[in-house]
Amino acid sequence: MYQGQVVIEGNLTQDPEINVLASGKSVCRFSIATNRYYRNAEKALVSEVTYVDIDTWGALAEGCSKYLHKGRGARVVGRLKQERWQGDDNRMHERYVVVAEHVEFHPESQRENPTPVAADCAAEAEEETATEQESMVFEEPPKGRKAKNA
Repeated sequence: MYQGQVVIEGNLTQDPEINVLASGKSVCRFSIATNRYYRNAEKALVSEVTYVDIDTWGALAEGCSKYLHKGRGARVVGRLKQERWQGDDNRMHERYVVVAEHVEFHPESQRENPTPVAADCAAEAEEETATEQESMVFEEPPKGRKAKNA
């Protein structure tokens, strides 16, 4: 693991959105929610939810769009990126997004969705331009391979 790498695991909050840029490169965006449970000073159980935006590029985007859906669990490995822009109100805005380099899909129960389970997507990211056109590789699992449990 190199410095600056982010690993986050959670469930998708909505179906992924995929777009094809003018350059022909695909980008898939989705958000995951991750939960933390702890007991406060009064010993009451407290649930803390964090929402994280994820961007995937190229073939990895295509795989995520095909296999992920609202509620499905995923583990994402990538890098943290800060985006800043000036809005129509002339105020500066910012957000943080994880640019995924590797995505693992959690197994689905056969009751929820009887579609095939993809075990993971792997990618090597190289930032080519400021528009985040990155080179990604998607590999489907070999037949008979079981999905990784998180």
